[in-house]
Amino acid sequence: MIVKRLEKNPILKPEDVPAYHKDHEVIGVFNAGVAECNGETLLLLRVAERPVQTNSNEVKTTLIDFSNDQPQVRVLSLEKDDERYDFSDPRTVLFNETQRRTAYLTSLSYIRMARSTDGKSFTVDEEPFIYPGTAAESWGVEDPRVTQIDDTYYIQYSAISDKGVAVGLASTKDFVTYERLGLIFPPENKDVAIFPEKINGKYYALHRPVPKGIGQPEIWIAESDNLHYWGNHQHLLGLSEDGWDNGRIGGGAVPFKTDEGWLEIYHAADKEDRYCLGAVLLDLEDPSKVLAKTEEPILSPEADYETNGFFGKVVFTCGVTLQDGLVRIYYGVSDTSMAICEMQLDDILSRLSDV
Repeated sequence: MIVKRLEKNPILKPEDVPAYHKDHEVIGVFNAGVAECNGETLLLLRVAERPVQTNSNEVKTTLIDFSNDQPQVRVLSLEKDDERYDFSDPRTVLFNETQRRTAYLTSLSYIRMARSTDGKSFTVDEEPFIYPGTAAESWGVEDPRVTQIDDTYYIQYSAISDKGVAVGLASTKDFVTYERLGLIFPPENKDVAIFPEKINGKYYALHRPVPKGIGQPEIWIAESDNLHYWGNHQHLLGLSEDGWDNGRIGGGAVPFKTDEGWLEIYHAADKEDRYCLGAVLLDLEDPSKVLAKTEEPILSPEADYETNGFFGKVVFTCGVTLQDGLVRIYYGVSDTSMAICEMQLDDILSRLSDV
């Protein structure tokens, strides 16, 4: 399969984006939602910031305190020799106890806009676009997807707090102002991608619940009359027993329509946390039916910027564009930066195997 990576990858790196918070550093600019509006390609970047680390014996992290009328940015200092905590994962601090659940994230994420007229060279806005605004977002907002329905753009994003990972929804018509529409899936859920049109009178969305007992982190599909309330949940796509997709899978980009069906570019990780991208084809009239999928990844972490970084061996997309049969994938690399690759739609379709 021919995959054309942009020569100037990564297109946006942490050093390209100044920190929004005082005495903080940007450690990640990645996993951007994608939209096309008024002749521009827009990247809704996930920007991750952390306090500048000044003491090798502690880890500092940031959260937003919504306990009072005026939300406040709080910086926490955690001692590395505190036996309550496990600092082995650079993304999270775990309680070093039997349940090993998350105590804190090591950074605070928000959504910042980047704009381009050619889809390849971007300038980044100075201010955040979506910043944590509710208690459900006190640990950050992450990994947005953007669905255009008529003249409205719906932004689905992970809302993180000490209560878990939920899914928020916002809408905008101009990417200047937006309206929060609330949480549409409770914890723990993420990787939500809403289809760009109604299908037989219903809206559809992919989502990825994370069972804590029986079950695996796999892709489900739900339907709605109004985008706010979702039901008729059905399991859509599961893990393999062995191979590149035996750890977890989730929806990536918003599905797009082809003559053969709805094509979804999704991500999967193996048990060693190596993330790749695959493709699955869904029925045009009933997207709960899987028609075909790729047996092998269409994109794997191979370039240096994909294998080395804050959390290496990761390629992860939240958005693509399609023009004249060319699929342009915007993807996060190593939880650090943004990159672009291009593939021919026919090439992807030719890689699908019936299921």
